[in-house]
Amino acid sequence: MNRFTALLKMVTAAGVVAAPLLAQNYPPPPPQYPQQQQYPQQPQYPQQPQQPQYPAQQQQQYPQQPQYPQQPYYGQQQGYPQQQQAPYFAPQQLDAMVGRIALYPDPLLAQILTAATFSNEIPDAAGWARAHAYLNGGDALGRAIREDNLPWDPSVVGLLPFPQVLDMMSGDMGWIQQLGNAVLADRGAVMDAIQRQRAVAMNYGYLRTNGQIRVYSPAPGDIEILPVDPGYVYVPYYDPYVVYTRPRPGFFVGGAISFAPRVGIGVFAPWGWGGVSLGWRTHAIIVNNRPWERRWDNREVYAHPYVAPRPQIIDRRTEQHELREYRAPAPPRVEQRRDDRRDDRRDDRRGH
Repeated sequence: MNRFTALLKMVTAAGVVAAPLLAQNYPPPPPQYPQQQQYPQQPQYPQQPQQPQYPAQQQQQYPQQPQYPQQPYYGQQQGYPQQQQAPYFAPQQLDAMVGRIALYPDPLLAQILTAATFSNEIPDAAGWARAHAYLNGGDALGRAIREDNLPWDPSVVGLLPFPQVLDMMSGDMGWIQQLGNAVLADRGAVMDAIQRQRAVAMNYGYLRTNGQIRVYSPAPGDIEILPVDPGYVYVPYYDPYVVYTRPRPGFFVGGAISFAPRVGIGVFAPWGWGGVSLGWRTHAIIVNNRPWERRWDNREVYAHPYVAPRPQIIDRRTEQHELREYRAPAPPRVEQRRDDRRDDRRDDRRGH
Protein backbone atom coordinates (compact mmCIF):
# COMPACT_ATOMS: atom_id res chain seq x y z
CA MET A 1 0.00 0.00 0.00
CA ASN A 2 2.75 2.38 0.82
CA ARG A 3 4.49 1.41 -2.36
CA PHE A 4 1.34 2.26 -4.49
CA THR A 5 0.99 5.62 -2.82
CA ALA A 6 4.57 6.55 -3.49
CA LEU A 7 4.26 5.54 -7.11
CA LEU A 8 1.14 7.72 -7.59
CA LYS A 9 2.90 10.75 -6.19
CA MET A 10 5.82 10.24 -8.59
CA VAL A 11 3.53 10.13 -11.62
CA THR A 12 1.69 13.25 -10.52
CA ALA A 13 4.90 15.19 -10.06
CA ALA A 14 6.14 14.19 -13.53
CA GLY A 15 2.94 15.43 -15.16
CA VAL A 16 3.25 18.80 -13.46
CA VAL A 17 6.83 19.24 -14.75
CA ALA A 18 6.03 18.07 -18.31
CA ALA A 19 2.96 20.29 -18.83
CA PRO A 20 4.79 23.61 -19.31
CA LEU A 21 7.31 21.95 -21.57
CA LEU A 22 4.62 20.68 -23.88
CA ALA A 23 2.95 24.05 -23.86
CA GLN A 24 6.08 25.70 -25.16
CA ASN A 25 6.33 23.26 -28.15
CA TYR A 26 2.88 24.17 -29.60
CA PRO A 27 1.73 27.55 -30.93
CA PRO A 28 -0.73 29.40 -28.84
CA PRO A 29 -4.37 29.11 -29.81
CA PRO A 30 -5.77 31.90 -32.05
CA PRO A 31 -7.18 34.86 -30.25
CA GLN A 32 -10.87 34.79 -29.56
CA TYR A 33 -12.51 37.74 -31.39
CA PRO A 34 -15.50 39.22 -29.78
CA GLN A 35 -18.71 37.81 -31.09
CA GLN A 36 -20.35 40.07 -33.69
CA GLN A 37 -23.22 42.09 -32.43
CA GLN A 38 -26.51 40.46 -33.17
CA TYR A 39 -28.83 43.11 -34.66
CA PRO A 40 -32.45 42.78 -33.80
CA GLN A 41 -34.36 40.74 -36.34
CA GLN A 42 -36.46 42.80 -38.77
CA PRO A 43 -40.12 42.62 -37.92
CA GLN A 44 -42.13 40.30 -40.13
CA TYR A 45 -44.79 42.41 -41.82
CA PRO A 46 -47.99 40.63 -42.70
CA GLN A 47 -47.84 39.20 -46.17
CA GLN A 48 -49.83 41.13 -48.72
CA PRO A 49 -52.85 39.21 -49.82
CA GLN A 50 -52.50 37.83 -53.29
CA GLN A 51 -54.25 39.91 -55.94
CA PRO A 52 -57.21 38.10 -57.44
CA GLN A 53 -56.57 36.71 -60.83
CA TYR A 54 -59.00 38.48 -63.16
CA PRO A 55 -59.88 36.79 -66.40
CA ALA A 56 -57.81 37.96 -69.27
CA GLN A 57 -59.32 40.94 -70.99
CA GLN A 58 -60.71 40.05 -74.36
CA GLN A 59 -61.24 42.59 -77.05
CA GLN A 60 -64.91 43.39 -77.19
CA GLN A 61 -66.51 42.06 -80.29
CA TYR A 62 -68.85 44.72 -81.59
CA PRO A 63 -71.74 43.55 -83.71
CA GLN A 64 -70.96 43.67 -87.34
CA GLN A 65 -72.52 46.61 -89.12
CA PRO A 66 -75.31 45.54 -91.44
CA GLN A 67 -74.58 45.77 -95.09
CA TYR A 68 -77.03 48.27 -96.48
CA PRO A 69 -77.89 48.02 -100.13
CA GLN A 70 -76.22 50.56 -102.32
CA GLN A 71 -78.46 53.52 -102.94
CA PRO A 72 -79.56 53.70 -106.55
CA TYR A 73 -78.75 56.80 -108.50
CA TYR A 74 -81.51 59.05 -109.72
CA GLY A 75 -83.59 57.23 -112.28
CA GLN A 76 -82.49 53.70 -111.36
CA GLN A 77 -85.28 51.38 -110.35
CA GLN A 78 -85.07 50.08 -106.82
CA GLY A 79 -86.40 46.71 -105.72
CA TYR A 80 -88.10 46.01 -102.42
CA PRO A 81 -88.38 42.76 -100.47
CA GLN A 82 -91.37 40.90 -101.75
CA GLN A 83 -94.00 39.45 -99.45
CA GLN A 84 -94.80 35.83 -100.13
CA GLN A 85 -98.50 36.05 -99.37
CA ALA A 86 -100.92 38.66 -100.64
CA PRO A 87 -102.01 41.03 -97.85
CA TYR A 88 -105.60 41.29 -96.72
CA PHE A 89 -107.38 44.55 -95.92
CA ALA A 90 -110.75 44.72 -94.21
CA PRO A 91 -113.52 46.73 -95.90
CA GLN A 92 -113.25 49.46 -93.25
CA GLN A 93 -109.53 49.77 -93.94
CA LEU A 94 -110.15 50.06 -97.66
CA ASP A 95 -112.84 52.71 -97.16
CA ALA A 96 -110.38 54.87 -95.23
CA MET A 97 -107.57 54.08 -97.69
CA VAL A 98 -109.40 55.26 -100.81
CA GLY A 99 -111.22 58.22 -99.26
CA ARG A 100 -108.82 60.89 -100.47
CA ILE A 101 -108.98 59.75 -104.14
CA ALA A 102 -112.47 58.20 -104.44
CA LEU A 103 -113.97 61.39 -105.90
CA TYR A 104 -111.31 61.85 -108.58
CA PRO A 105 -112.44 61.56 -112.22
CA ASP A 106 -112.31 57.98 -113.46
CA PRO A 107 -109.45 58.45 -115.97
CA LEU A 108 -107.19 60.09 -113.39
CA LEU A 109 -108.20 57.56 -110.75
CA ALA A 110 -107.26 54.67 -113.06
CA GLN A 111 -103.79 56.15 -113.55
CA ILE A 112 -103.36 56.57 -109.78
CA LEU A 113 -104.41 52.99 -109.00
CA THR A 114 -101.99 51.51 -111.53
CA ALA A 115 -99.11 53.84 -110.63
CA ALA A 116 -99.54 53.00 -106.91
CA THR A 117 -98.39 49.46 -107.68
CA PHE A 118 -95.00 50.97 -108.56
CA SER A 119 -94.75 52.92 -105.31
CA ASN A 120 -90.92 52.77 -105.22
CA GLU A 121 -90.84 54.94 -108.38
CA ILE A 122 -93.18 57.63 -107.07
CA PRO A 123 -90.64 59.79 -105.14
CA ASP A 124 -88.27 60.20 -108.11
CA ALA A 125 -91.17 60.91 -110.44
CA ALA A 126 -92.53 63.52 -108.04
CA GLY A 127 -89.14 65.24 -107.95
CA TRP A 128 -88.91 65.30 -111.73
CA ALA A 129 -92.45 66.68 -112.04
CA ARG A 130 -91.73 69.47 -109.55
CA ALA A 131 -88.52 70.45 -111.34
CA HIS A 132 -90.34 70.64 -114.71
CA ALA A 133 -93.66 72.09 -113.58
CA TYR A 134 -92.72 75.42 -115.21
CA LEU A 135 -93.32 73.77 -118.59
CA ASN A 136 -97.06 73.85 -117.74
CA GLY A 137 -97.84 70.56 -119.43
CA GLY A 138 -98.65 70.33 -123.13
CA ASP A 139 -96.15 69.75 -125.91
CA ALA A 140 -93.15 71.10 -124.00
CA LEU A 141 -93.64 68.65 -121.14
CA GLY A 142 -94.28 65.74 -123.50
CA ARG A 143 -91.07 66.53 -125.37
CA ALA A 144 -89.09 66.72 -122.12
CA ILE A 145 -90.42 63.31 -121.06
CA ARG A 146 -89.26 61.72 -124.31
CA GLU A 147 -85.87 63.44 -124.37
CA ASP A 148 -85.02 62.56 -120.76
CA ASN A 149 -85.62 58.85 -121.41
CA LEU A 150 -87.35 58.43 -118.06
CA PRO A 151 -87.00 54.95 -116.55
CA TRP A 152 -90.34 54.61 -114.77
CA ASP A 153 -93.37 52.56 -115.64
CA PRO A 154 -95.67 54.37 -118.12
CA SER A 155 -98.42 54.48 -115.48
CA VAL A 156 -96.11 56.63 -113.32
CA VAL A 157 -94.96 58.74 -116.28
CA GLY A 158 -98.62 59.37 -117.09
CA LEU A 159 -98.98 61.31 -113.81
CA LEU A 160 -96.14 63.76 -114.55
CA PRO A 161 -98.60 66.41 -115.88
CA PHE A 162 -100.12 66.38 -112.35
CA PRO A 163 -97.29 67.32 -109.95
CA GLN A 164 -99.77 68.04 -107.15
CA VAL A 165 -101.06 64.45 -107.38
CA LEU A 166 -97.53 63.00 -107.29
CA ASP A 167 -96.77 65.26 -104.33
CA MET A 168 -99.75 63.85 -102.47
CA MET A 169 -98.64 60.31 -103.23
CA SER A 170 -94.97 60.78 -102.38
CA GLY A 171 -95.86 62.73 -99.23
CA ASP A 172 -97.43 59.64 -97.65
CA MET A 173 -95.43 56.64 -98.81
CA GLY A 174 -96.95 54.31 -96.22
CA TRP A 175 -100.39 55.02 -97.61
CA ILE A 176 -99.41 54.71 -101.28
CA GLN A 177 -97.57 51.43 -100.67
CA GLN A 178 -100.63 50.00 -98.94
CA LEU A 179 -102.87 51.21 -101.75
CA GLY A 180 -100.64 49.59 -104.35
CA ASN A 181 -100.54 46.31 -102.43
CA ALA A 182 -104.32 46.35 -102.06
CA VAL A 183 -104.79 46.89 -105.80
CA LEU A 184 -102.49 43.98 -106.57
CA ALA A 185 -104.00 41.69 -103.94
CA ASP A 186 -107.71 42.39 -104.56
CA ARG A 187 -108.52 45.05 -107.14
CA GLY A 188 -112.24 44.30 -106.91
CA ALA A 189 -112.35 45.03 -103.18
CA VAL A 190 -110.58 48.37 -103.73
CA MET A 191 -113.01 49.39 -106.45
CA ASP A 192 -115.98 48.38 -104.29
CA ALA A 193 -114.63 50.59 -101.49
CA ILE A 194 -114.42 53.51 -103.92
CA GLN A 195 -118.04 52.97 -104.89
CA ARG A 196 -119.12 52.94 -101.25
CA GLN A 197 -117.41 56.27 -100.63
CA ARG A 198 -118.88 57.79 -103.77
CA ALA A 199 -122.34 56.67 -102.72
CA VAL A 200 -121.93 58.38 -99.33
CA ALA A 201 -120.76 61.65 -100.90
CA MET A 202 -123.57 61.54 -103.46
CA ASN A 203 -126.26 60.81 -100.87
CA TYR A 204 -125.11 63.79 -98.77
CA GLY A 205 -125.21 66.02 -101.85
CA TYR A 206 -121.49 66.74 -102.11
CA LEU A 207 -120.87 64.75 -105.30
CA ARG A 208 -122.82 66.18 -108.20
CA THR A 209 -122.40 67.24 -111.80
CA ASN A 210 -120.86 70.66 -112.28
CA GLY A 211 -118.79 72.58 -114.81
CA GLN A 212 -115.78 70.26 -114.47
CA ILE A 213 -117.18 66.74 -113.99
CA ARG A 214 -120.21 64.74 -115.02
CA VAL A 215 -121.60 62.35 -112.38
CA TYR A 216 -124.10 59.66 -113.23
CA SER A 217 -125.00 56.19 -112.03
CA PRO A 218 -126.29 53.82 -114.75
CA ALA A 219 -126.65 50.93 -112.27
CA PRO A 220 -126.34 50.21 -108.55
CA GLY A 221 -122.70 50.12 -107.51
CA ASP A 222 -121.69 51.99 -110.65
CA ILE A 223 -121.19 55.71 -109.96
CA GLU A 224 -119.04 57.20 -112.68
CA ILE A 225 -117.19 60.53 -112.59
CA LEU A 226 -116.08 61.71 -116.01
CA PRO A 227 -114.57 64.97 -117.26
CA VAL A 228 -117.02 67.27 -118.98
CA ASP A 229 -114.47 67.61 -121.79
CA PRO A 230 -112.70 64.27 -122.42
CA GLY A 231 -109.54 66.09 -123.53
CA TYR A 232 -109.04 67.81 -120.15
CA VAL A 233 -108.86 66.61 -116.56
CA TYR A 234 -109.52 68.65 -113.43
CA VAL A 235 -107.93 67.60 -110.12
CA PRO A 236 -110.48 67.96 -107.30
CA TYR A 237 -109.73 69.32 -103.84
CA TYR A 238 -111.85 68.19 -100.89
CA ASP A 239 -111.64 67.21 -97.25
CA PRO A 240 -112.52 63.52 -96.67
CA TYR A 241 -113.70 64.40 -93.17
CA VAL A 242 -116.30 66.70 -94.73
CA VAL A 243 -117.58 65.01 -97.88
CA TYR A 244 -118.26 61.67 -96.18
CA THR A 245 -120.08 63.25 -93.24
CA ARG A 246 -123.68 64.39 -93.02
CA PRO A 247 -123.70 68.17 -93.53
CA ARG A 248 -124.89 70.38 -90.72
CA PRO A 249 -128.03 72.41 -91.34
CA GLY A 250 -127.36 75.41 -93.56
CA PHE A 251 -123.99 74.17 -94.81
CA PHE A 252 -123.43 74.85 -98.52
CA VAL A 253 -122.55 71.39 -99.81
CA GLY A 254 -121.93 72.68 -103.32
CA GLY A 255 -118.70 74.34 -102.21
CA ALA A 256 -117.14 71.31 -100.49
CA ILE A 257 -115.36 70.19 -103.66
CA SER A 258 -113.25 72.61 -105.70
CA PHE A 259 -110.96 72.06 -108.69
CA ALA A 260 -107.48 72.99 -109.87
CA PRO A 261 -107.00 74.38 -113.39
CA ARG A 262 -107.59 71.88 -116.14
CA VAL A 263 -104.78 69.83 -117.67
CA GLY A 264 -104.81 68.75 -121.32
CA ILE A 265 -104.04 65.04 -121.68
CA GLY A 266 -103.94 64.56 -125.46
CA VAL A 267 -100.14 64.88 -125.66
CA PHE A 268 -99.74 62.13 -123.07
CA ALA A 269 -101.75 59.48 -124.89
CA PRO A 270 -98.66 57.22 -125.30
CA TRP A 271 -98.50 56.85 -121.50
CA GLY A 272 -102.03 55.51 -121.08
CA TRP A 273 -104.20 58.56 -121.65
CA GLY A 274 -105.25 57.43 -125.13
CA GLY A 275 -107.94 55.12 -123.77
CA VAL A 276 -108.29 54.90 -119.97
CA SER A 277 -111.44 54.05 -118.01
CA LEU A 278 -112.82 51.95 -115.16
CA GLY A 279 -115.32 49.09 -115.52
CA TRP A 280 -117.02 49.18 -112.15
CA ARG A 281 -119.29 46.17 -112.54
CA THR A 282 -116.49 43.95 -113.87
CA HIS A 283 -113.75 45.46 -111.68
CA ALA A 284 -111.72 46.25 -114.78
CA ILE A 285 -109.08 48.93 -115.27
CA ILE A 286 -108.73 49.81 -118.94
CA VAL A 287 -105.44 51.44 -119.96
CA ASN A 288 -104.55 52.09 -123.59
CA ASN A 289 -107.88 50.47 -124.49
CA ARG A 290 -106.77 47.15 -122.98
CA PRO A 291 -107.51 45.53 -119.61
CA TRP A 292 -104.74 46.12 -117.12
CA GLU A 293 -104.04 42.69 -115.63
CA ARG A 294 -101.24 43.19 -113.13
CA ARG A 295 -101.90 41.16 -109.97
CA TRP A 296 -100.06 40.04 -106.85
CA ASP A 297 -99.03 36.71 -108.37
CA ASN A 298 -97.68 38.13 -111.65
CA ARG A 299 -96.38 41.50 -110.46
CA GLU A 300 -92.76 40.55 -111.22
CA VAL A 301 -93.33 39.64 -114.85
CA TYR A 302 -96.42 41.47 -116.12
CA ALA A 303 -95.78 44.38 -118.47
CA HIS A 304 -98.82 46.20 -119.76
CA PRO A 305 -98.66 47.18 -123.46
CA TYR A 306 -98.33 50.94 -123.90
CA VAL A 307 -97.80 52.98 -127.02
CA ALA A 308 -94.71 54.56 -125.48
CA PRO A 309 -91.77 52.12 -125.52
CA ARG A 310 -90.20 51.23 -122.22
CA PRO A 311 -86.74 52.83 -122.13
CA GLN A 312 -83.64 50.72 -121.66
CA ILE A 313 -81.49 52.40 -119.01
CA ILE A 314 -77.85 51.56 -119.69
CA ASP A 315 -76.11 54.41 -117.87
CA ARG A 316 -77.11 57.26 -115.63
CA ARG A 317 -79.81 59.44 -117.04
CA THR A 318 -78.61 62.87 -118.18
CA GLU A 319 -80.89 65.80 -117.53
CA GLN A 320 -81.60 67.64 -120.76
CA HIS A 321 -83.62 70.59 -119.45
CA GLU A 322 -83.52 73.47 -117.05
CA LEU A 323 -84.62 72.68 -113.51
CA ARG A 324 -86.61 75.12 -111.43
CA GLU A 325 -87.94 75.16 -107.90
CA TYR A 326 -91.51 73.98 -107.68
CA ARG A 327 -94.13 75.79 -105.65
CA ALA A 328 -97.37 73.93 -105.26
CA PRO A 329 -100.42 76.02 -106.09
CA ALA A 330 -102.68 76.91 -103.19
CA PRO A 331 -105.90 74.88 -103.16
CA PRO A 332 -108.87 76.86 -104.46
CA ARG A 333 -110.94 78.59 -101.84
CA VAL A 334 -114.23 76.95 -101.01
CA GLU A 335 -117.05 79.35 -101.69
CA GLN A 336 -119.83 79.77 -99.20
CA ARG A 337 -123.34 81.05 -99.62
CA ARG A 338 -124.08 84.50 -98.38
CA ASP A 339 -126.32 83.04 -95.69
CA ASP A 340 -123.45 80.85 -94.46
CA ARG A 341 -121.06 83.82 -94.28
CA ARG A 342 -123.67 85.79 -92.34
CA ASP A 343 -124.08 82.86 -89.93
CA ASP A 344 -120.30 82.64 -89.48
CA ARG A 345 -120.04 86.34 -88.64
CA ARG A 346 -122.90 85.99 -86.17
CA ASP A 347 -121.12 83.05 -84.52
CA ASP A 348 -117.92 85.10 -84.31
CA ARG A 349 -119.72 87.96 -82.58
CA ARG A 350 -121.21 85.58 -80.07
CA GLY A 351 -117.79 84.17 -79.29
CA HIS A 352 -116.34 87.59 -78.33
